[in-house]
Amino acid sequence: MKPGARKPAGPEDGRALRALGERLREARLERELTLTELARRAGMSRRALTEAEAGRANPTLLKLVGLARALDLAPAELFEPPPGTRRGRRVALLGLRGAGKSSVGRPLALALEAPFVELDRRVEELSGLSLTEVFDLHGEEHFRRLEAEALESVLAQGERVVLATGGSLVAAPRTFARLRRTCRTVWLRARPQEHFQRVLAQGDRRPMRDRPRAMEELRAILAAREPLYARCDLTVDTSRRSVEEVVATVLDSVQESGG
Repeated sequence: MKPGARKPAGPEDGRALRALGERLREARLERELTLTELARRAGMSRRALTEAEAGRANPTLLKLVGLARALDLAPAELFEPPPGTRRGRRVALLGLRGAGKSSVGRPLALALEAPFVELDRRVEELSGLSLTEVFDLHGEEHFRRLEAEALESVLAQGERVVLATGGSLVAAPRTFARLRRTCRTVWLRARPQEHFQRVLAQGDRRPMRDRPRAMEELRAILAAREPLYARCDLTVDTSRRSVEEVVATVLDSVQESGG
């Protein structure tokens, strides 16, 4: 290479841009800003911001300064994880009801020598109510506040835990972003009919009660949430696989990543 010549882009450059994009997206979601709102505040086009969040663009220094200012961050904070985001050996399992989060979570926690926590149970403990009562009496907004508080209480207990989350947590942008920064996230993926049958096999008839179109509703929910679940660090297809096989797959991934 000639002196002064620019070094060709390598794999490290791509990883750096993807990490920057992820940090931008998470900071935006934490502040509940849309792409359009953040682009306007930063003085850039929505398309340019979309490309930056996807890790496909290399913003200029001035653009990065503008983005940092719009997000109320120091420019250097765009290149490093925020304080208090060590993952340690925290593993969070995500998916709709019937994904197998509890079935997989318990033996996985045993293998990792970590406590197993169900986030919905923590919400019930905080409120002194069942989830149904929380929603019926106080609504979804109150539930989301409790869910975020419950997550923080789990994170405060240490860097070793296996956490089964509620199926709708991905629909809460700030809580989902916090979860992804502090835990290795795993989407336990299954087909709609498998979710349905697993819930029924547990003796839970609620999905069918007064809901003749329950399967259609389930398909719609899964389709809407799939792009969110796909942001997890790992996706494990649980179709036609035993609990032991799924646990082994997750465990291998955790150990390979240094957990």
